[in-house]
Amino acid sequence: MEQKYVMAAIDAALKASEEILSIYEDPASDFEIERKADNSPLTIADRKAHEAIVAVLSKTPFPILSEEGKHLDYEVRRKWDTLWIVDPLDGTKEFIKRNGEFTVNIALVQDSVPVIGVIYVPVKRILYFAVEGVGAYKCSGLVGLEDNTVTLKQMIEDSERLPLDDPRDHFIVVASRSHLSPETEEYIAALRKKKRGGIELISRGSSMKICLVAEGEADVYPRFAPTMEWDTAAGHAIARAAGMEVYQAGKDEPLRYNKEDLLNPWFIVEPKREH
Repeated sequence: MEQKYVMAAIDAALKASEEILSIYEDPASDFEIERKADNSPLTIADRKAHEAIVAVLSKTPFPILSEEGKHLDYEVRRKWDTLWIVDPLDGTKEFIKRNGEFTVNIALVQDSVPVIGVIYVPVKRILYFAVEGVGAYKCSGLVGLEDNTVTLKQMIEDSERLPLDDPRDHFIVVASRSHLSPETEEYIAALRKKKRGGIELISRGSSMKICLVAEGEADVYPRFAPTMEWDTAAGHAIARAAGMEVYQAGKDEPLRYNKEDLLNPWFIVEPKREH
């Protein structure tokens, strides 16, 4: 996959982050919160981030499926073998709560598989990026690309490869801050029995949970509650490139993308299983 597409995704994520932070850090901002059809919140930051991403990615040859964009019928989408799947502001609830646990998610999907993933955490200025066959990386302190001459090689040199070395003697489960379902609690209880209680449960918002497993900071992320393709595609690319997988719950099959129904099945993020 050409490096210019990775760099375009990184540039788009950083520009979207600028828009988000200009609103998040403005004490006079009221976020202009609206409710979508499913009652989930939408803010002016979601809309401005979407516009910033589309301005960059529309210069590539691939169509864009964004949470905040127009969702075309499957009859049109099914002809797309390669597409961008984007969540301009993942964790809008966390954004409204001002806890910093929200991200910009951009993935390039080929034949239903995410091959490039970019996740930026605006408040922490942390960038996660991954390319199939190259690896997954974490870059701290990045605010913007000075110019268009920054290469993927330079980005990799300035980053840590995932998973990070993290020696620890206990098992860590990461779960949703806003969506801990009874089924997830049952799964964690069963793990506690299996591991004889030596389990730490941590909570995070947005796609940061997938990044924690890719980093090796957590061992597993079970999600037995609704998510959409744009919530997971970028994190899935990062997890795959770090030696992890996002499995459909109860199956050995990973999540697939650009489906007729954009709702994900329940899933578990964990190290790749040996067969």
